[in-house]
Amino acid sequence: MITLGVDDLERSLAFYRALGLASPGVIGTEFVGADASPGGAAAMFELEGGLTLAVYGRKDLEQDANARFGAPGSGEFSIGHLVGSKEEVDGLLAQAEAAGATLTDEPHERPWGIYSGHFRDPDGHLWEIIWNPRRA
Repeated sequence: MITLGVDDLERSLAFYRALGLASPGVIGTEFVGADASPGGAAAMFELEGGLTLAVYGRKDLEQDANARFGAPGSGEFSIGHLVGSKEEVDGLLAQAEAAGATLTDEPHERPWGIYSGHFRDPDGHLWEIIWNPRRA
């Protein structure tokens, strides 16, 4: 499971649905947060291979993990998503931008043999969309 802390669950739900990910919507709203415990509202997206992407309120995630986060979008990692062709890279990046993402790097050939581009989702999480001809 990959859990992303977000500022607005409904906005994130709409964004990832616009990228073609299916979700039953926001769940766990009956678990309201308090000073001593985080809320339970989240949205889940089932990915391939049994992987789940969850979006969870940023403040609730901080409280749940007993951690403090820096500014949104300051994470020093990216989430890579492999696709089957260069055209899929181009198409998914265009789809993400149309849904509200900010492209940080146009798709292009990398010296190590892949074709990829990057975007930040509405909460600043960095994604790389990748076609690797060696995995085709």
